[in-house]
Amino acid sequence: QVQLVESGGGLVQSGGSLRLSCAVSRRIFGQNTMGWYRQAPGNERELVADSDSGGSTNYEDSVKGRFTISRDNAKNTVDLQMNDLKPEDTAVYYCNVRSRWPIEYDVWGQGTQVTVSS
Repeated sequence: QVQLVESGGGLVQSGGSLRLSCAVSRRIFGQNTMGWYRQAPGNERELVADSDSGGSTNYEDSVKGRFTISRDNAKNTVDLQMNDLKPEDTAVYYCNVRSRWPIEYDVWGQGTQVTVSS
C-alpha cells in the first residue's frame, strides 16, 4: 500500500512563497509520474505541475515562471516551490503518484490547504 503525506500548506499574503512537500511511503522506481494538483471551491481538480521519471516536467500555464516542481528519487519525495503567490492560487493542493511499470498504481495524498490573501 503506497501512501503519500503532504506538508507545507498555510496562509500567505499575495506575493509570498510557500513550499509543499510530499513524502512517499515506498521507493519510487521504474516509469512513473509525480505531480501536484489543486482544487478550488466549485472547481474541478486541475494539474498544477508534474514530473516524469523520464525527466520531463509539465506546468499549468498560470503557474509557469512562479512554481517549480522537484523530485528526489533517493528520498522518495516531490516538492512544489510556489513563489509570487496570488489569491487565485488559493485551493487544496494534492500530491499524486502514478506508476506505470513495473507495477501500476495511482495514489493521492490527503490534500493541504493553501490560502493566499490579497
